[in-house]
Amino acid sequence: MNIKQALKYKNKLVSKMNGEFDKASTYNSVEVGTVKPYSADNALSFYFELSNELVELKTKIHLANNKVYDKIFLLSELKSRAAKLKHLDCSEGKVSSSRFGRLSGEDPIIKEAEIGVVKKDEILFNIEAKIEEIQEELDVHNAITEI
Repeated sequence: MNIKQALKYKNKLVSKMNGEFDKASTYNSVEVGTVKPYSADNALSFYFELSNELVELKTKIHLANNKVYDKIFLLSELKSRAAKLKHLDCSEGKVSSSRFGRLSGEDPIIKEAEIGVVKKDEILFNIEAKIEEIQEELDVHNAITEI
């Protein structure tokens, strides 16, 4: 199994685990005489088995990714930078006073931005290009690296 397949399987394991714990939680304590379609004890035992399998799988993925952790961490930080930059206020000129909770009749606020919208867009473009480049490298790594 390659890393790409392992990551998909990891998500399926997590989903199965959630389902089994939901069964245990839902059917553990019920009104006397209620028919239980699932055994809470069996569901919890299966949940623990799946959890152990998940630990083993995550360990294998971790060891296989050892050589690309710098790219994984950089990708994460670049995505964080892009998300924050998208919310950077680059307003300039007269700004409606109601936007800032000012009383009507007051003078409008005149704003200036050190980093304008064009510069922000350029920075975002470069970050997003780097994200795509790194993601491509990781996709190749995930497809060819066996665990």
